[in-house]
Amino acid sequence: MTYEETIAYLYKQMPEYQRIGHLAYKEGLDNSLALDAIFDHPHRRFKTIHVGGTNGKGSTSHLLAAILQESGYKVGLYTSPHLLDFRERIRINGIMIDQRYVIDFVEKYKDQFEPVMPSFFELTMEMAFLWFAEQRVDVAVIEVGLGGRLDSTNIISPDLSVITNIGYDHMKFLGNTLPMIATEKAGIIKPLTPVVVGEIGNTEVAQVFIDKARSVEAPLIFAERYMNNFTAERSGTGWLFHADNYAGLRGELNGPAQDKNARTVLTVVEVLLETGYNIPREAVQSGFEGVTAITGLMGRWQQLSSSPKIICDIAHNAHGLRYITGQLLLEDYDRLHLIFGMANDKDVDSVLALMPKDARYYFTRASVERALDEKILKEHAAVYGLEGTTFASVSGAIRAAIENAGEDDLIFIGGSSFVVADALPLFT
Repeated sequence: MTYEETIAYLYKQMPEYQRIGHLAYKEGLDNSLALDAIFDHPHRRFKTIHVGGTNGKGSTSHLLAAILQESGYKVGLYTSPHLLDFRERIRINGIMIDQRYVIDFVEKYKDQFEPVMPSFFELTMEMAFLWFAEQRVDVAVIEVGLGGRLDSTNIISPDLSVITNIGYDHMKFLGNTLPMIATEKAGIIKPLTPVVVGEIGNTEVAQVFIDKARSVEAPLIFAERYMNNFTAERSGTGWLFHADNYAGLRGELNGPAQDKNARTVLTVVEVLLETGYNIPREAVQSGFEGVTAITGLMGRWQQLSSSPKIICDIAHNAHGLRYITGQLLLEDYDRLHLIFGMANDKDVDSVLALMPKDARYYFTRASVERALDEKILKEHAAVYGLEGTTFASVSGAIRAAIENAGEDDLIFIGGSSFVVADALPLFT
């Protein structure tokens, strides 16, 4: 098979949750454990750091990987979803897994894994673990796919667990209250293993983490309390952070909530230092300053063009988009154009209620089965006073926005990682 044929096979045989939603979701760890046994538990051959949470886990994972790489470690990075190429999910020192390895993995092992009937995520996770083991990485940063307790990645025994924050998302699977969602996320807390929680949230959520950590004797560190001298300010195209031992730390990522991610990451670094990792201060600085080049991170308040300024971001739920709308208020522009689409299983109304009313909207639909019909999105938006035009494709919406925008206008592309994925090739 060619690489393209191999990817098509994976999508067909093991449907991907990000593409079709709940129909691809497989609850529980039985498949992951069965696959892991087939490959002789490759994740036991390297250190791991486990990163979960509702929002910010991608940025946090990439920042940690960049810092560890700059510290001299050989670093695996497993994240999801991808935007342009499946191989973005699996990297070592920023380099994507080789196409040949993906092809050979499927051809060599399909007779063994097909009887297990794994999901796309379960199989690609095991592919990542095997590649990391064969390439002898020192440590791998592993991002949770969905939830935590029953997520496929929860078969690992990490050196440290990270939970960025708790917000409303994937309620069909995780529950419809914040404590219920927190309980699922807290499932990655392991016995005697430190856990860093980025944002405490309300007292009920905090108590979930306290109770879980206490039950397994896991040291619990709340970043908001640990890094209590932390400050953040905007600096040009990025952030400037100050904390104990980290004065004048420049962050490349310019998106909203990157101050919260930074505080979480700095806390994680301090905990890792206490557990024996060697992380020089200069490595922290260079990791923050160069994370996109070091790891290949995309889609986080990413500027695609100027005159007019075009920004994209993969935030896709109310918790994340609240930060986006706040950031839009800080931007300087004549008129605001929003190219906006959502997945059909998201809480559309909670998102639309947050969106600015003084913008021109280009309601669109990404090129995946899970995308919400743009006409339905427009109908929902009208209830909240949001006006605009519908477009059957992201490319059509972008063309229209550029035609209508002046050089001092701002165009924002978002609402879904799929919308951003369709947009990025138009600017490369």
